[in-house]
Amino acid sequence: MMGGDQPFARSGNKSIIECSMATPQKHLYSNTGQATISDETAALLRATSVLVVDDEPGMCNFLSRALSDLCASVETAGSVEEGEQLRQRQHFDLMIVDIKLPGVSGVDWLQALRDQGVSTDVIFITAYADLEMAIAALRANATDFLLKPFRMEQIITAVTRCLDRRRMIRENVLLKRQVDMLQPMEGIIGRSVAIKRTCQTLKQVAPSRATILIEGETGTGKELVARAIHELSGCSGPFVALNCGSVSQDLIESELFGHTKGAFTGATQAREGLFSYAQDGSLFLDEIGEMPLPMQAKFLRVLEENKVRPVGAERENPVNARVIAATNRKLSDLVKEGRFRQDLFYRLEVVTINVPTLRERLDDLPLLVDHFINDIAPKLGVEPIPLTHRDVADLQSYHWPGNVRELKNLIERYLLLGKLPQDILRATHDAAVTQKDDRGEGYPLNWSMAEVEKRHTLRILENVGGNKSEAARRLGVSRKTLERKVAAWRLEKEDTEAGAS
Repeated sequence: MMGGDQPFARSGNKSIIECSMATPQKHLYSNTGQATISDETAALLRATSVLVVDDEPGMCNFLSRALSDLCASVETAGSVEEGEQLRQRQHFDLMIVDIKLPGVSGVDWLQALRDQGVSTDVIFITAYADLEMAIAALRANATDFLLKPFRMEQIITAVTRCLDRRRMIRENVLLKRQVDMLQPMEGIIGRSVAIKRTCQTLKQVAPSRATILIEGETGTGKELVARAIHELSGCSGPFVALNCGSVSQDLIESELFGHTKGAFTGATQAREGLFSYAQDGSLFLDEIGEMPLPMQAKFLRVLEENKVRPVGAERENPVNARVIAATNRKLSDLVKEGRFRQDLFYRLEVVTINVPTLRERLDDLPLLVDHFINDIAPKLGVEPIPLTHRDVADLQSYHWPGNVRELKNLIERYLLLGKLPQDILRATHDAAVTQKDDRGEGYPLNWSMAEVEKRHTLRILENVGGNKSEAARRLGVSRKTLERKVAAWRLEKEDTEAGAS
């Protein structure tokens, strides 16, 4: 039993005999044949449970003695039937199986286990070695193969080799999972901590069917995040998007739920709504805070019952679409203002994802610049001229009220004109003056409160590129209030100019 035949050589990419996918062995052997193993391997063995299946009692005893002092547990069986009974009762990290067994052979048993999805490592042992048997072992996905008789150090080497291989596989799987969790999604550019945190959250929630609320300033890429969630969800249906702020109050119900023929003036034929188009997929509703209050009640009912009633219809139709909503304002603030239903707010905020502003991820700006240059230049038919380090540094000093969308538009202008817009560069150099104004030192003392309000409001509007929703958010007023004030100042200006003429 302690004798001399050498194991088979490696065949293909399988770990047959002395070959393995594991790291180089750390075993040392003394002149007596007793294996000396490293502390790391010894610790690995102490946590291992082994099942030996061989119809020779002497071989079972030999393997049990060789491994019992090293492993957590060693169980033996004389046939596949006995081995399967033991395997059903407890978990084994490794199995050592004779190929020639009474009844079901070791190869047939392993093949049946693999078909069931059992991935336990198996070392085959046999006294009958031929090429056909080696091929059968390979096809059954054996981990190793030893020829009887073998020495004690050979079986210990084979066992530790299997355990090292299994450890490496598990570590690689865990490492890949960790990398996947931190790796930004396709289309989401960046390596900053802020964007990695967002990507990790969306990967965690995407597989569920829960309603998701995405919060972030205008231009941060909320729709891009919504599309990433849809792609990761595994939904078979399409991704359908609607900007609630771009649809009139009279038409948004028909847009979402559909309508019957003759339901209202102009409805010359029946039409399905976006909920139906998004069946088994995702419905993305941007600027959900702009949805009219009467529509919010109907929308809440759809979320609760998964049924829609087209405008003009008498019956409801079942729908199965995941809702992903987005807003550039805090819905909780809109609830306090009475512009958003509290019950709908609670229903939407099951999972909330915050998309960072470009100001919070300035480390990503060089990557975004390179991406936009290489993406936009071919579409414009111009050369993708990179920015200088000085230019990128200037852009990183800018406030970016329009976030990534503003950066993309700026790069497009740069590629067309061949230089960065002077207003952006001037804004970066005037940052100190802006900060001074923010401390309240930028207005003459003889201005009235009305004049200060007007100048400050118009300056904020100019700073955000005329985006009234964003300006209203920064000023802490509703968009309607802002529009009313701007309209009044415009009339005041026209009256002044008319009087002067």
